[in-house]
Amino acid sequence: MSTPHNTAAASVATRIVRAVNMPSDTPHVPVVIVGAGACGLTASVRLRDAGIDCVLLERDSMSRGSTALSSGFIPAASTRLQKSLGIDDSIERFAEDIQAKAHGDAAPHLVAAYSTGVAQAIDSLEAHGIGFEVLDGFLYPGHRARRMHALPERTGASLMAQLERTANAVGADVLNEALVRELWMNDDDIVQGVGYQRPDGAMEYLACDVLLLACNGFGGNPDMVSDLLPAMGQALFAGHVGNDGSAIAWGQAMGARLADLGGYQGHGSWVTPQGALMSWAVMMEGGVQINARGQRFHDESQGYSEAAVHVLDQPGGVAFNVFDAPLLELVRTFPDFVEAEGAGAVKEAADVQALAHLIGCDVETLAQTLSAVVPGSTDAFGRSFKRALKGPFYAVKVTGALFHTQGGLDIDADCRVLRTDGTPMPNLLAAGGAARGVSGNAVWGYLSGNGLLSAVGGGWVAAGTAAAQLASA
Repeated sequence: MSTPHNTAAASVATRIVRAVNMPSDTPHVPVVIVGAGACGLTASVRLRDAGIDCVLLERDSMSRGSTALSSGFIPAASTRLQKSLGIDDSIERFAEDIQAKAHGDAAPHLVAAYSTGVAQAIDSLEAHGIGFEVLDGFLYPGHRARRMHALPERTGASLMAQLERTANAVGADVLNEALVRELWMNDDDIVQGVGYQRPDGAMEYLACDVLLLACNGFGGNPDMVSDLLPAMGQALFAGHVGNDGSAIAWGQAMGARLADLGGYQGHGSWVTPQGALMSWAVMMEGGVQINARGQRFHDESQGYSEAAVHVLDQPGGVAFNVFDAPLLELVRTFPDFVEAEGAGAVKEAADVQALAHLIGCDVETLAQTLSAVVPGSTDAFGRSFKRALKGPFYAVKVTGALFHTQGGLDIDADCRVLRTDGTPMPNLLAAGGAARGVSGNAVWGYLSGNGLLSAVGGGWVAAGTAAAQLASA
């Protein structure tokens, strides 16, 4: 668990209003959800399926958030779709993979809750008409089975569009351009409702029985990043600007506990200067990263998150993703890469000499580097290769970037926000970017897809908790 810091409260406009009750004429809804990203929308679908009214307050003019900037891949085991394809997997095996990547540092109660909840969420969303497919042909780092669920378009934007369509179809209300500025609570820490700012600056209010914070992390708050994630202090932020740390600031103001603030998702394959994400599938299938000296510098198969730190440590904070024709064919199945290629990011080199000229490195050094890529052997970094790279070669210049944070409000297995003494707040829930995730407290703990696992799995679990609390009231 991380020690609370004060940077969030100092940099984000927040206010906790302590009052016995909100004014009697305040509109009321059973559940208010702050944030209409993947977490909030998933929660709203489960709530509406249970016949519970909810309103999602979204700060932007349309529902996008961090998910729209991702590839939209959701890891889940034992879903109906996975079983129908005959994939040998289980929730227990998935949970083991999450913990293995985090070196046992991921919160066990959330690993269990989210790995179970995300499968239920996927099955439910599929039943509502979202056409998932399980990615084939390669495995992402740390996953022992094919369990990445995605839409055919393979973009987070398409996933968000489908989630919003589904939420609207079941009757969830999404109020855009509603920036939450106030949380109303009584002296017993019971949330009464929220105050949100409209585009003209006017404040409006909404009372509720349960509040779910499904809003944001702090990757877009430079002061917090410099304080809590010094390795990313000068890194490009490739996430959503709404990740300003407001959920953490609210938590500090109301006496909530924080956890895993050192956890985050970096990415070592942000195309520069074009500004696009290049899929790590190329690395997993035999591609390598080479620095300006013509040398490899880490085991690329360990994961793209920690690769961000490795790349930023190289001369100029850049590297070149180097691959060959079969891998070019693979990566062209990803829309982001196609866009980057169209913008001129992909350079072709007929042979090692031409590749060295492209990179600006010594030919002999580069030749030695590529000659070490030998199938069936383990190199000095501990990586084993399936195949050698053969010319013509292709290279893409990349840097390391911060995508989103994985720490936040501490929560129990039901997504109830915990006070500093470990007791749960009566009716305040958190999930997704607002809460601690399942990546532990360091960059290397991020298993591919953990962000959407926490968003979709966490949204599903939180909605179940809200429904149970309303039923028992």
